[in-house]
Amino acid sequence: MEKSERLLSLDVFRGITIAGMILVNNPGTWDAIYPPLRHAEWNGCTPTDLIFPFFLFIVGVSIPFALGRRIERKEDHKKIIEQIFRRSIILFLLGIILHSFPFGLFGTDFSLSTVRIPGVLQRIAIVYFISSILFLKTKYKTQIIVGVVLLIIYWLLMTIIPVPGIGYANLEPTTNLAAWIDRTLLDGHLWSASRVWDPEGVLSTIPAIATSIIGMRTGMWLKSDNNKITKTVWLFVPGSICMAAGYVWGGWFPINKNLWTSSYVLYTGGLALLFLGICYWFIDVRNSKWWIKPFQVYGLNAITVYFLSEFIAILMYSINVTTESGGESLSSFLFNRYFLVFLNPINASLVWAILCVTFWMCVMWILYTKKIFIKV
Repeated sequence: MEKSERLLSLDVFRGITIAGMILVNNPGTWDAIYPPLRHAEWNGCTPTDLIFPFFLFIVGVSIPFALGRRIERKEDHKKIIEQIFRRSIILFLLGIILHSFPFGLFGTDFSLSTVRIPGVLQRIAIVYFISSILFLKTKYKTQIIVGVVLLIIYWLLMTIIPVPGIGYANLEPTTNLAAWIDRTLLDGHLWSASRVWDPEGVLSTIPAIATSIIGMRTGMWLKSDNNKITKTVWLFVPGSICMAAGYVWGGWFPINKNLWTSSYVLYTGGLALLFLGICYWFIDVRNSKWWIKPFQVYGLNAITVYFLSEFIAILMYSINVTTESGGESLSSFLFNRYFLVFLNPINASLVWAILCVTFWMCVMWILYTKKIFIKV
């Protein structure tokens, strides 16, 4: 790949992933959602469960493109690490802001003792920081070894170590080792829907690093001097192997997004490789670009649109509208008055989510046309 060439397929892949994230995070009502747009209740994997690992995979792919040229120019590692650290802190704090909002703005009681500390942006920050340091300070063989070791250690920890207070290792929602660690270290700061464990918790962040490492090695492969056909083939081959290995490992260590199990890492990492391979083949090899613009505008401001969409969704849920039957959130008011009257609940919920995706695509398109790309 020429150094001046931009990997459009990666931008599009990122854009598709963020659009999917907005789609599944913004139904009209959580009581009526088509099954593919829901997370698996526990074990298993739906299309929705692919979105977050795909994004962490993309984070990994992006690292060689972002840091590789700086390393080639022999820039001071201390300066690079400072910038990596600063970006990670900003991402982490943005996640905390989302979890803190809108406390205080609408008179809601607020206490630092109850703010959720883990989260999507927080996990991205941690994984990005560790993966970037690995890329900067280690060779590719070491990175692969680290990824494999992390997956094996996590598997052994979760399936062998007796859980304190329970007495045996298990993978149940509230009694597994990861949940116990979350309660021990972050009691009162966990996901409000569970309160006793967190889907982006402490221990499950360990295998999430391996997801990024898979992406990192993919990025190095795409930066190599091999021809595009060879690159495409070797996206599909390891992708198929990883997916199959994850599926087989799932027989002993079930595929589970909430626990981010090792089998889940391999299964979703393999699918990410295959999906990127498809994008790469059509966009960068066959030059089929007539359809990419909506996803490209999403992909070039991915973190920005994710943060803004979550912020506005929380705001609309927090604003109370007084009606004849009492009070309801602004989002519920609009959904009930302008969507449910025309469609049954599940289709109304889907249309609301699609309109959210469309609205934010228009906002990002405006930024794109003005060449505004907000980098964290």
